[in-house]
Amino acid sequence: MKDQKEPLSRRSFIKKSSLLAIGTGSLFTLPQLAYADNSTTTENDINIIGPKEGFSPHIGTLVSMMNWMRRVILMPVRGMSVKDLDYIHDGDSNSIGAMLLHLAATERFYQIHTFEGKRWGNWSKEDSKNWSVASRLGDQARKKIKGHDLDFYLEKLSEVRENTLTEFAKRDDDWLMAVDKSWPWGPTNNYCKWFHVCEHESNHNGQIKYIKSRLPGS
Repeated sequence: MKDQKEPLSRRSFIKKSSLLAIGTGSLFTLPQLAYADNSTTTENDINIIGPKEGFSPHIGTLVSMMNWMRRVILMPVRGMSVKDLDYIHDGDSNSIGAMLLHLAATERFYQIHTFEGKRWGNWSKEDSKNWSVASRLGDQARKKIKGHDLDFYLEKLSEVRENTLTEFAKRDDDWLMAVDKSWPWGPTNNYCKWFHVCEHESNHNGQIKYIKSRLPGS
């Protein structure tokens, strides 16, 4: 594989960008927002989808999409209290906190699969302990995922994303385009799998906004 320049200060970048994201007012304020100084995204190119320094061209393009979507998913949760994050609208709903942790769990699943070569359901004991409830959501999540402040969820999302970016920097476009013919959906390349991680956040963004609109006093 082609050696890639290691992006700098990933943890600082992700945490700072998360804080900036939850402080924004609307989608249309995005171009004016400051962005943490790092090698992958700057204040001037958050809205530029395309290659990023430190990654192969197509991986960098994927990273730019994931960066943009992550900022959008964090906008609606800015300033939320523990009570807001724990709110259950009805017996079939998931809390906003549970959905945020679910996003981290989903990304972790694709790390296990695409970076570590493990198949569906092949979680380690540690990963199962940390992520299985959030991955499934439902009754167990409603019972167990509660009582955490927003920083808890931001930290989980940041830790997982940091690992994703570190692993992306080790790989090239040949890896991204490699096709898995045994995938349950049918032949699927790594690009599609990781685009699904981005799309998955978009899906839950709508759910989070809906639950937010139903918060008592909203």
